[in-house]
Amino acid sequence: MKLACKFISYLLMLVMVIGCESTYYSAMETVGQHKRDIMLDRVENAQESQQEAQQQFKSALDQLSQLIAFDGGDLAEQYEATNDQYEASKAAAEDVSDRIEAIENVAQALFDEWREEITHYSNASLKQQSQSKLRSTEKYYNTLIKTMHRAHKRMAPVLIALKDNTLYLKHNLNARAIGALKGEYQTIKRDVEILIKEMNQAIEQSQKFIDLLQE
Repeated sequence: MKLACKFISYLLMLVMVIGCESTYYSAMETVGQHKRDIMLDRVENAQESQQEAQQQFKSALDQLSQLIAFDGGDLAEQYEATNDQYEASKAAAEDVSDRIEAIENVAQALFDEWREEITHYSNASLKQQSQSKLRSTEKYYNTLIKTMHRAHKRMAPVLIALKDNTLYLKHNLNARAIGALKGEYQTIKRDVEILIKEMNQAIEQSQKFIDLLQE
């Protein structure tokens, strides 16, 4: 009985979310902002958040580098700076995730509407051209979203390592702790470099998709 209630609650919540999205798109169309325009804005926003996340993870790595090079001073301040970088990196990753989800939401609505509107064509040539454009746009979109998800997944191991290092430093504010963290630095550095590479690919794919939508 409890399981059935939970399932019904989930369905109701899903209907509310879909309904809210649908209402939002309808409202935006009344002011001349169509799904294609919203898609373009959201891809541009995601591209920006990816670039900001890149810089944030670089900053976190720089702070870790400063930490392991620590040679006297206030270790508590180093902990606070390291923790701040971890929290900022976590927030950046969450922002990227939200941006990707927003793109997926509008993409589904856009492509569903596009497919439905194709059925209204009377001119066979124009209908074929629209179908071709839809296929190429979906193809570019699928490549883009896969690249974005792949880059986002690369953030997880870096965040885990940053959190572990931050907690270890919090519980061991001494020179010995710094020595223990030195062994972790190269692994984190390698993971951040891979992350940056993946995010560069996602940013490039974003730009290609933006260019396609603006044609």
